[in-house]
Amino acid sequence: MRCFFIMILLVLMNAVMLGAVDQRLYVSNLPVKDAFPLTVQNHSAPLVISSNDYKGVLTMAGHLQTDIERVTGVKPGLIQDDLPETGPVVLIGTLGRCQHIDKLVRENKINVAGIAGRWDTFLLQTVKHPFPGIDQALVIAGSNKRATFYGMFDLSAQIGVSPWNWWADVPVAHQAALYVLPGRHTAGTPAVKYRGIFLNDEEPALGRWAVENFGGFYSGFYEKLFQLMLRLKANYLWPAMWWASFNTDDPVNPELADEYGIVMGTTHHEPMNRAHAEWRATGKGPWNYEKNGQRLREFWRQGIERMHDYETIVTVGMRGDGDKAMSDETNIALLERIVKDQRQIIEDVTGKDAAETPQLWALYKEVQAYYDQGMRVPDDVTLLLCDDNWGNIRKLPKLSDAPRSGGYGIYYHFDYVGGPRNYKWLNTTQIERVWEQMHLAYEYGVDRIWLVNVGDLKPMEFPIEFFLDYAWDPGEWPAERLPEYTREWVKNQFGPDYAQPVAEIIDAYTQFNSRRKPELLSAQTYSLHHYCEFERIVGDYNQIAEKARMLYKKMPASMQPAFYQLVLHPVKACANLNDMYYTVGLNRLYAEQGRALTNTLAEKVQTLFAKDTSLSYYYNKELLDGKWNNMMNQTHISYTYWQQPEKDVPPEVETLDLPERADLGVSVAGTDSWSTGSRKLALPEFDSVNRQSFYIELFNRGRQPLECVIETPPWICVTEFENPIETQERVWVIIDWEKVPEDVTTGQVLVICGKNSVRIDAPVRFISNEQRQELVWFY
Repeated sequence: MRCFFIMILLVLMNAVMLGAVDQRLYVSNLPVKDAFPLTVQNHSAPLVISSNDYKGVLTMAGHLQTDIERVTGVKPGLIQDDLPETGPVVLIGTLGRCQHIDKLVRENKINVAGIAGRWDTFLLQTVKHPFPGIDQALVIAGSNKRATFYGMFDLSAQIGVSPWNWWADVPVAHQAALYVLPGRHTAGTPAVKYRGIFLNDEEPALGRWAVENFGGFYSGFYEKLFQLMLRLKANYLWPAMWWASFNTDDPVNPELADEYGIVMGTTHHEPMNRAHAEWRATGKGPWNYEKNGQRLREFWRQGIERMHDYETIVTVGMRGDGDKAMSDETNIALLERIVKDQRQIIEDVTGKDAAETPQLWALYKEVQAYYDQGMRVPDDVTLLLCDDNWGNIRKLPKLSDAPRSGGYGIYYHFDYVGGPRNYKWLNTTQIERVWEQMHLAYEYGVDRIWLVNVGDLKPMEFPIEFFLDYAWDPGEWPAERLPEYTREWVKNQFGPDYAQPVAEIIDAYTQFNSRRKPELLSAQTYSLHHYCEFERIVGDYNQIAEKARMLYKKMPASMQPAFYQLVLHPVKACANLNDMYYTVGLNRLYAEQGRALTNTLAEKVQTLFAKDTSLSYYYNKELLDGKWNNMMNQTHISYTYWQQPEKDVPPEVETLDLPERADLGVSVAGTDSWSTGSRKLALPEFDSVNRQSFYIELFNRGRQPLECVIETPPWICVTEFENPIETQERVWVIIDWEKVPEDVTTGQVLVICGKNSVRIDAPVRFISNEQRQELVWFY
């Protein structure tokens, strides 16, 4: 028994676990009794599928074949219908579509009770002697075609292929042998039925990248995207739409979505399976139902006609032209008539009751007001509730509400274009915030659709995977396990040695970015005077940037491109941006005070701006020989209103023509007051419990060096400083509480420079033990 437990421990220690963050370990690189030998001694078990199965099964089996070869260097065979005469075999198929798997079900050699008839549910099971001459089989079975795909990609993840292998260049670790542990392995049935992403705000980054690499948002692009979605166990997409039309740009697009099992939709302002770009290109007359209803109905009918039997969720309702609110004259009766007419079109085209076609009505922005004022849609239509574009869910169903057959969904944002300002450059999302809001939604019964706006996709890799993992099984990740999720995700990309330090960096930079999104930063964002706020924020960010840089240098070269994209670039770029705005704030403050350092800071701003440009240039042009060119094109500096600027422009800075003669200036912590001698200053209060230290800044207002002397009573201490002062020196003031006279409430610090002097009050408060106890009790 002891040996058995040791063997299990070794298996778990050596388990291959890269890919989707998942706690089900079922692949090992060590032999285990009754385990299925996927790849052993330069031989990989062949993959067998059925020609009667869905077309996509062959496609996805080809991807699995390639993944096994990436990991082991040994490519398995891919066979349709026929079984090999001997040896282990991997049987892949959809229930009811694969004769070999169906035979095993009939003979009770595999148990599909947990997957048959369920939504998107897969099973991997090892079977001894499934057929004559075959000593062992690994069965990958799906309840529907998409579940079969999930099963194959789940195995890919377990053997070490990250979902981000292509999209973020996460390397694959070589394994000489792979064994699938005996028994049944399943991720269960997803908690949320439709789990998806929305590619939005895709210019000038994702759009220009897609044009350069695929000619546009054509099938070559979507093949890469759909494969990623399946690896992440997603099933629903709102496609790119600023200028693109999924269904007409490339006729292969909808066929490919059907092959990959991706459920398609259109956005909250694109009803009836029609892209807004199509109306812009071919629509006649105004986007106004009262004035142009006949043409709009014809336009919408075409959208339903080309839907065929492809899995689609049809958006119903109507917003204004181009993602705007409708006119002030819009009334609920008109909107309800629009939905009624749209459903009639659905029935006329499909020949079925409208309730048999999945539909949603998005309560986005002003549309929620229509709902709150009494507008209703039929019960089978999913109500897509929305956040406020900033990660705060605006509305949830009442717990007392009767269930809807169409259920409820959530449309969430990691990226946004609109007021008060866009944010779409880098990841600014804490998974803790996502968890808090989506957990709330799930507890209120919102489980039909979870959709998140991911903008350009690339900068949002980490929160995308969390959003989709959480949608699959909210119970797997309670709040207290969120730090573990980050560590597991990092381990899956970079291995266990980097899990803790890199997770700390990701947790820190997403926290920092959540304080203020980069596009909303300015020189006034944080205080230059109180609690060293801006200085501390920049220092913290620079600290994690340096930590990331050191880890990057230590990493194997194969990991560095992925680490740069997922960790180093966003940390360095955001640290640099915060530093730049901090320096701008100091430059403007110092210019007002006539400080000698003003011009140096103006030059530093230009240097930091140039560094921002160079970081984007490296990502676009030099990283992996330009594989991700244009992905860092989003402008993020010099916003003047909600919309992005055409290009990044350096912030305005001040320069001074300094006098030759040295001149003293003094400022103190905690106030914007400063003095050249005519005004007395005061430090914040010191007390005997907190024993604070506060600083005084002595600054030169001329070109020549400045000689200073500081005089204090014996119970006030000041740190040493460089004298003479070329530009400025920070001197810390500390109280020696053992020497403070009992009746003293204020001391003075006197700064003397030639004939000039500045007096600074240092208020002190001695708190007795009795008073301290009262304070503790009070708080």
